[in-house]
Amino acid sequence: MHILVIGCTHAGTNAVQEILQSHPDTDVTVVERHDDVSFLSSGIPLYLEGTVKRLEDMFYSSPSELRRLGATVLTRHEVEHVDVQAHTAHIIDLDGNEEADIVYDKLIVATGSTIKRPVLPGANNAKVKLCKSFVHAQRLAQSIQDKHIHEVAVIGGGYVGTELAESLTRTGHHVTLLESNPQILQNYLDVANANQAATILRANNVDVCLNEAVTGFADGADDKLAVATIARTLNVDLAVLALGFTPAATLLAGQVETDSHDAIVVNDYQQSSHPDVYAAGDCAVTRYNPTGKTAYIPLASSAVRQGRLAGINVFGNTVRSLGTQATSAMNLFGTCFATTGLTLQNAFHQGLMDCHSTTWRGTWRPAYMPS
Repeated sequence: MHILVIGCTHAGTNAVQEILQSHPDTDVTVVERHDDVSFLSSGIPLYLEGTVKRLEDMFYSSPSELRRLGATVLTRHEVEHVDVQAHTAHIIDLDGNEEADIVYDKLIVATGSTIKRPVLPGANNAKVKLCKSFVHAQRLAQSIQDKHIHEVAVIGGGYVGTELAESLTRTGHHVTLLESNPQILQNYLDVANANQAATILRANNVDVCLNEAVTGFADGADDKLAVATIARTLNVDLAVLALGFTPAATLLAGQVETDSHDAIVVNDYQQSSHPDVYAAGDCAVTRYNPTGKTAYIPLASSAVRQGRLAGINVFGNTVRSLGTQATSAMNLFGTCFATTGLTLQNAFHQGLMDCHSTTWRGTWRPAYMPS
């Protein structure tokens, strides 16, 4: 059986490892448009602040490692088109411009997600940076090392934006965190805990600006970047977009079922509406246990599990997904904020009205963990 895997970050890497460790004689081809595989983008803030010394340490596998397992790995190749009925994929060599068709028996789509880029004037300005890939991290690190970069605007107060605000403050930059909603970390924390997080940021010299949507970017005076919001214009040296992620699933548009986010709908076995197409990671939905419904929840931990499941079930649907509670945690200037399941306000939005909220604060370690 020939299995084609498109995309090779968390879901793709783990799918390939599962397939070739359990079925080493399987013919597996991996198509990845970057030079690398398995990049831990969640570690970028740790690299920027110097906790992680080498950006290369953010990889936990490599093309050579997957080749050692037996995969054919085509890096710097892009899939231009997939025909799920014909079981073919048309690929392009990004360096040599050569084209070819791959015929497969089973397809695992692990194309991940892309950064939400606002349709705003000036969003492509060179001083507006992204933060997701290895190359993004390299460029951002080079920029903040410039002695002329002092004022940084971070656009978006979710996990990525909040962690970036902390990291860039630790490197001596003055950070303005711009959030269009009335609180930061809206998908993760209820208002009281989000307010505490904002208080901690402000106590560490981060300007947290709520209800302040960005309306555009432009070249400013004195080589600055002008960031226009609904309230004012800020002149900064650099801006970083951290507005969340959107599924990169356009390859299968119109060929398999997708949800309102355009993420690929899969069953409990990671199988799409086409029986020979499986999907895993940020390009697909997952079952959200608190509601019992599918949801789009782009998390690395979920991508790893989904990738493993796709690698198992592509040989026959035998192992069901356990779903996710969307558990996550972050350390913000020494205070850990952890969350699992629905916040109270999101529970209300889901129509679960008989709910209550309890907040626990304290220092606790299990007995088996050293103090």
